[in-house]
Amino acid sequence: VLMKRKAAPRLGDIVIAEVDGGGTMKYYRKDKKGKPYLEPANPKYDNIYPEESFRVAAIVKAVIRKY
Repeated sequence: VLMKRKAAPRLGDIVIAEVDGGGTMKYYRKDKKGKPYLEPANPKYDNIYPEESFRVAAIVKAVIRKY
């Protein structure tokens, strides 16, 4: 994964984030009140709403696959 650190995320960006003590890579979204949450690409999983802490560490710019 190629990522860019210290960039402000825009709605719909795929981000690498620290949420409530854990790390994840998800779509960056905001609810109707403007609070950020993370949406997984797989619809079988629930959205992640930060309860204690939230920090975007980087924005994903590209994914390189080699098999």
